[in-house]
Order: sequence, then C-alpha cells, then structure tokens
Amino acid sequence: MNVRPRRTMLRSAMAALALLAANDIALAQPSDSRLKRIQDTKTVKIAYRSDSKPFSFLNEQGEPAGYTVDVCKLVASSLQQQLNVQVAIAWVPVTTKDRFSAISGGAADMECGSSTVTLGRMQELDFSSFTFVENTALAVKASSGIRALNELEGRKIAVIAGTTNEAALARELQRRHLSATVVRVVNREEGMAVLDEGKVDAFASDRFLLLGSRGDAKLTMLPEDLSVEPYAIALPRGDWAFRLAVNKALAQIFRSEILDIFTKWFGSAGARPSLLIGAVYVLGALPD
Repeated sequence: MNVRPRRTMLRSAMAALALLAANDIALAQPSDSRLKRIQDTKTVKIAYRSDSKPFSFLNEQGEPAGYTVDVCKLVASSLQQQLNVQVAIAWVPVTTKDRFSAISGGAADMECGSSTVTLGRMQELDFSSFTFVENTALAVKASSGIRALNELEGRKIAVIAGTTNEAALARELQRRHLSATVVRVVNREEGMAVLDEGKVDAFASDRFLLLGSRGDAKLTMLPEDLSVEPYAIALPRGDWAFRLAVNKALAQIFRSEILDIFTKWFGSAGARPSLLIGAVYVLGALPD
C-alpha cells in the first residue's frame, strides 16, 4: 500500500478523534453553565473585595491583589488550559453586602475574597473546595491594658453586621456569660475607625484580616479564637461543571504553588500554615 494514502487515512482518523473529543467536552458542559459562557466569551468575571487585606484588596497601582486574588488568577489560567481558549479576567468590585448577590445575579462568575462557607449561604450559592481557614479574633488598643476576652465585661465590641464574626461573637459572649455592648458596623474600615477613635474597646473580625488592617503597633490581638472560619471561592448554585473545573484548578494549585502564595502574603509576619490550613491544602489536592 502506498505511504501517502496511509498518511491521509491517519490524518482523517486523528481529525475524527479530535472532533469526538470536542463533542465530549461540549456534552460535559451544560448549556446554562457559566463554564460554557466563559468558553464562548473568553472572559471570566471575578469579584474582588477592596477591604479584605491580605486576601483581597487594591494595591498601590489600584489593581486587585492578595492571597485569594492570586489563587483565583491561577484558577483562571487553569480554565484556559481546560477549555483550550484564551481567558481574560474581568474584575468586578463587590462589598460585604453585595458579594454573594453578584454571583447569584450573574454580575460575576466567582467571588475571590474572604468568604466563610456556611450552610445558610449554601442555600444561595455553591462553594469551591476550601482555600484557607481563619478564626474570629479581637483587636484592642495596645494602650488599653486589655489582654483577654473576659476583660471586656461591660465594654463595647464592634463587629461587621451580618457576618459570621457577629454570630461567633454572640455565641462566645453567651457561653462566657459576659455582658458587653455589641456595636454593629458596616465594614472593616468603620470597625477600625471606631476602635482607633475610642468609641469601642475591641473589634471582632477574622484574625489575618485584623493583622492586615492593623498598620502599626497601636493595636494588639487578644489570644482567644472565637470560631473557625473555612474560606472558599463562592460559585453559582447548582453549576456542577463550573464547580468541578474550579476544584480541578485548586487541586493543581495545592500540589504546586500554594506554599509560595502563603509565604508571599503571610511570611513577612512570621506566619506558617497551621495544622488546619495544612489539612486544607493536603485534602484539596485531589487526584485527577
């Protein structure tokens, strides 16, 4: 048999296999999946926070930056490989109040900030594999002399309204039978401001977020952890194909770059991954 017809037949067979593979990929993506829209538009819309340093904030150049932002940039790169198309990032600014409605309403495809996974939130959204583990903590003025939660009896404690930190603070005050006035604030900036101005005696928020907002040695952290806050990327509810693609990307990241990202954002403070954070990385590195 002539070599040229063999080559022609081989090319035809390879083209047919490629077509079947493309059809399989298309079938694996529901028509209403964000993944299908990302493939068609070649754009992924990522929601970010400007007030969640060191997880998500605007740097000096006015660009989104932070631990979770870096993770989501790598997720976007993985989506490019998985979909075999160039994918650009469209950044969508959100706040504590509208971060989840941006996902459910379609303004963004994923929210990359400092969002805790809860069963209540799962009624509205889905979440990726865990990306970090935080704790609710309390910041006080170093000059206040307050060194423990019990010393806040009869004092004022600020907390962002509607957050898991608010629920954790309420539970801990009840458990310890402490009488303190809870002052609800709109965001972290307001919480730090009222603490700095002496309008409250403490501010409850996620520990690393408090460390990122502290700025100088005028504030100190109390030793108690009031809760465990597992972070994840917020995703559209019921979109299994997109969630699978994001988790596949996270698994790749947890096998390779994640320790470099952690060191970049927390190493300067001498922080190392805790046992819980290490477990997140190990368990999130799912095999293909």
